[in-house]
Amino acid sequence: MASTLPTNPSLDRLRDDARRLQRAVRAADPEAIGTVRQYHPRPDIALAGKQFALHDAQLTVARRYGFTGWATLVHYLELAAALSTDPSAVNEAALDSADRFCALTSLRYDENDAPPRWQAAADLLAADPALVNRHVWAAAAAADPAALTRHLAARPTLATTSGGPYQWLPLMYLCYGRAPLRRTAQEVLSAARLLLDAGADPNSGYLWRGLSTPFTALTGVFGEGEQGPGRQPRHPFADQLATLLLERGAHPVDQQTLYNRMFRPDDAHLELLFAHGLADTDASPWERRLGEAMETRDQMWRRQVDWAAEHGFADRLELLARHGIDTTGATLVVSSFPTDVNARDEEGATPLHQAAWAGDLALIRRLLEVGADRSIIDTRFGSTPREWAEHAYQNEAAELLREYRETT
Repeated sequence: MASTLPTNPSLDRLRDDARRLQRAVRAADPEAIGTVRQYHPRPDIALAGKQFALHDAQLTVARRYGFTGWATLVHYLELAAALSTDPSAVNEAALDSADRFCALTSLRYDENDAPPRWQAAADLLAADPALVNRHVWAAAAAADPAALTRHLAARPTLATTSGGPYQWLPLMYLCYGRAPLRRTAQEVLSAARLLLDAGADPNSGYLWRGLSTPFTALTGVFGEGEQGPGRQPRHPFADQLATLLLERGAHPVDQQTLYNRMFRPDDAHLELLFAHGLADTDASPWERRLGEAMETRDQMWRRQVDWAAEHGFADRLELLARHGIDTTGATLVVSSFPTDVNARDEEGATPLHQAAWAGDLALIRRLLEVGADRSIIDTRFGSTPREWAEHAYQNEAAELLREYRETT
């Protein structure tokens, strides 16, 4: 099953969790005893003695986080220590220009992802074009075939060497780069081929803040995620670059990609991945490496099916079923126009907030025409629909809301 570890997990922290649980059980704390009964495979035996044993506390903690035992949890943490990156922990102010360029252009999958960062990267490169010559990671982040050729000619092993601000392989910087550098598809693909020909692993990736779903090169290419396409866009040449990676051996079961791209109805990523074996391929290198820490295929598909059904993505359900994915029990929720256009959801947002976040211009117009309140503030963030659109970099939606307000 999938791990439910907190971000940036550490063995010391989890050892402390186990000791606290042991002390609480020994003090007859009802909540702690309930935790043991919920997660320990033999709670009556574990709780029968006068002294609740540390190994029982450790087993309970491991099971609570989705592992079969303490040893497998420790093994995962040892792996994660070498594979984990927390982009937010990098002090960008202390970086030299080449590293700062790599940091600014890369999708980080945190709250700082936004077009101004990528423009700042482009401006930095324009002011200092020679920074791509300083190291291979900057050349890869810039998708600069000429600079990459020079670096790899001097030292071919650089294609398989981690470095730069996030200690990524060069291919990762290329795939996560979003600076508007006006590269052509030919230049980007040429840069990627140079790295792959020199031995770059098409299944390169890292563990974001130690969590157990890898962010791979494909993940970076396909983009998107919880913050939406304005803040976490696809690579400008996503289809071509993803196809190249898949043809060169990238595994089509990319769980983070499936998650990041499930929020919107477009299925281009699924079509491409299915064409390369997504439905019935064997275990990926990451599944073999991380084992039970990763979610199962059944869990992966159930999330896809449930989200598609709950959000009215009929075409996706049909696509999944056509490729042999079990959609049994999925009840398609057909979206309908709200009867109360100013009704709040569980987070205090209105339909107009959600339409603004999604950049759904047609729905925004319909809601406004029937009296949706464009000045209403949600109860979680204290923001108007226009501010939601602005935060998501849904510029057309923000402009529509602004203009509508001015002309009514």
